[in-house]
Amino acid sequence: MASKKNKKLTPAQQKYQSYASAVEPKRPVLLNCVRAFIVGGTICTIGQSLQYIFIKYFHFTETTAGNPTTAILIIISVLLTGFGVYDHIAQWAGAGTAIPITGFANTIASSAIEHRSEGYVLGVGGNMFKIAGPVITFGVFSAFVISIIKITIKWLGGM
Repeated sequence: MASKKNKKLTPAQQKYQSYASAVEPKRPVLLNCVRAFIVGGTICTIGQSLQYIFIKYFHFTETTAGNPTTAILIIISVLLTGFGVYDHIAQWAGAGTAIPITGFANTIASSAIEHRSEGYVLGVGGNMFKIAGPVITFGVFSAFVISIIKITIKWLGGM
């Protein structure tokens, strides 16, 4: 805690803060980074391998192989979330499972599973986009802003 905030605390609160910081277990930052790297790298390697399979054996181009690869990663992520495996992987790997495609699918699937007791329309349909909705909105808005900037730069004679 910052020393500025510490000065506003009573002596009993300061004593508790020092006790809490002494007892709090230290986080294994390096180990967490290694775990995140391993799991995130494995997810990306699986995606790249799927893309290679679509190109090599199903005669997709590099451009068109991305769509079925993304779909399969989403399906795998949703299935692992439904079976409860994704949560265990995320607990072990931390931020390594936050790869946008699989993490986003996990977010929507876990919200849908959590609210299924409230019914399909108001429970699942109404709540599964509560977490994902702001992400979608931010992505669309960001794409809009970037395209306006790009159009402006082209209009001014750049690029």
